[in-house]
Amino acid sequence: MILTAVMLVIGIALLIKGADLFVGGGSGLALRHRISPALIGSTIIAFGTSLPELVVSIDAAATGSTGIALGNVIGSNIANIALVLALCTFIRPTMIAASGASRSALVRHTALMLAATAAFALLAMRGTLDALAGGVLLTLFAVILVLLVREGREEGDIVLKSHGWRDLLYIALGLIAVVIGARLVVNGAVTIAEAFGIPAFVIGLSVVAVGTSLPELATSLVAAVKNEGAISIGNILGSNIFNLLLVLGISLLLAPATVGSPLDIVAVVFFSAAILPLLFGRPTFVRGWSAFLLVGYAAYIAWTFLAAPAV
Repeated sequence: MILTAVMLVIGIALLIKGADLFVGGGSGLALRHRISPALIGSTIIAFGTSLPELVVSIDAAATGSTGIALGNVIGSNIANIALVLALCTFIRPTMIAASGASRSALVRHTALMLAATAAFALLAMRGTLDALAGGVLLTLFAVILVLLVREGREEGDIVLKSHGWRDLLYIALGLIAVVIGARLVVNGAVTIAEAFGIPAFVIGLSVVAVGTSLPELATSLVAAVKNEGAISIGNILGSNIFNLLLVLGISLLLAPATVGSPLDIVAVVFFSAAILPLLFGRPTFVRGWSAFLLVGYAAYIAWTFLAAPAV
């Protein structure tokens, strides 16, 4: 069991470093081909921070661990808001308001994220998420991606740089690290779930989800310290859209997933909507709401373990 835990930690570390290399290499390569930095930010960077969730969920779905795949997506989206963003705004409640981010852009991107969440919740009400649901999610992702690309061409530049021939090396090494890390994480999570009699969905919702959300946590905490709230909120909104529509959509094409408890769907909808006060509230209220979300997240994770049926 100790070896399994060590492999799980190594896997998470590979996911984080692999995603970082992929973002750096992909951004640099795109710049060399004269692609707009704003467009890179709305596509490659958002995809890069969701790459761990994508590879972990695909690997889990392909090997029959659909509980981990679904739990990873739901848990990552909840963690991105109730853990990552809430922690950042608790530390610096004026982070978003002082970032200079366009309020209209925040409204549009938040609306897109909430639309993706609503589509997922409606499909999940069927009890089983199958290939049809995956197709619907991927279609919606294509529509939202077109909207992001169009908007990305109109927004200001993001500071990026090219690394010359090393960009291709970074992309290759990043993908290799993420693939290996994903396999270690999935295998470790399955082993732990079986050893302690915990459902795979719960492990995916908690341990795996937090692990794959670490790139967002690192990026957003740095942004909070530098008072660059636009980067933090953009990263989280984009990541949640990619997770629900692209990551889950592809996973469902590989294997269907059964929705365990309706309360998990209610939770992802609630925590997604809970982002609104963080974006538009006064600093004093934002800090209090952030603390509430952090406590709520801890309580939700504790509940998932306590309420989980033994397997």
